[in-house]
Amino acid sequence: MIHSTAVIDPSAKIADSVEIGAYSIIGANVEIGEKTWIGPHVVIQGPCKIGAENKLFQFSSIGDVPQDKKFHGETSFLEIGDGNTIREFATINRGTEDGGGTTRIGHNNWLMAYIHIAHDCQVGNNTIFANNASLAGHAIIEDFVILGGFTLVHQFCKIGQHAFCGMGSAISKDVPPYTMVNGSPAHAHGLNSEGIKRKGFSKEAMKALRDAYKIIYRSNNTVEVAKVELKPLADKYPEVKNMLTFLEQSQRGILR
Repeated sequence: MIHSTAVIDPSAKIADSVEIGAYSIIGANVEIGEKTWIGPHVVIQGPCKIGAENKLFQFSSIGDVPQDKKFHGETSFLEIGDGNTIREFATINRGTEDGGGTTRIGHNNWLMAYIHIAHDCQVGNNTIFANNASLAGHAIIEDFVILGGFTLVHQFCKIGQHAFCGMGSAISKDVPPYTMVNGSPAHAHGLNSEGIKRKGFSKEAMKALRDAYKIIYRSNNTVEVAKVELKPLADKYPEVKNMLTFLEQSQRGILR
């Protein structure tokens, strides 16, 4: 299950069912869960914990030191959940002391070739990062988000659940849940109707989200006014409640 040319640090904790390909390097303080497959020429540095049933393809670099000039060798971590696919040449860095110390990736994410996830990012579950999508430090990506190819997310930005970012999007502010954005710089281009329809949202919930989108984006409201007008819908529909909560918590402001 482990190729004879692989280099494994004695401190690494590797489940019996893990496969490790030729010339891969597993560093100190790395933990890898059951049925994870690691292809050839993969480098994993610790401290790093990788869950079960992940697939890491060749030439990916996982858990190396942050690309942050404020990092001076302090202990920091990377945590990756279960069922993720990480394709060729992906790079995922550990956290920093200033950013909470840990970069986290959830479960069942599909991370395509050449993606980059920087220090202290928090990625949820069931996301898709198309080729060359990149997160700067401290970004937050919620569940079911899709980032098109070559999408760039500025540091400290947050993208809400079920949002869709078209290819080449340059994102410098927060993206509310269920919203579709595109462009450089990115702008809102409507509700991600097709995406939420495919996820089985009810007709009532979809109508409520369309109404909420109109309140935020098509009524010439400020965000503060939009939050007030969203309240009745949010009290009735949890999906709109998610949007309202996102607006209330946004630190960078939202894309318009």
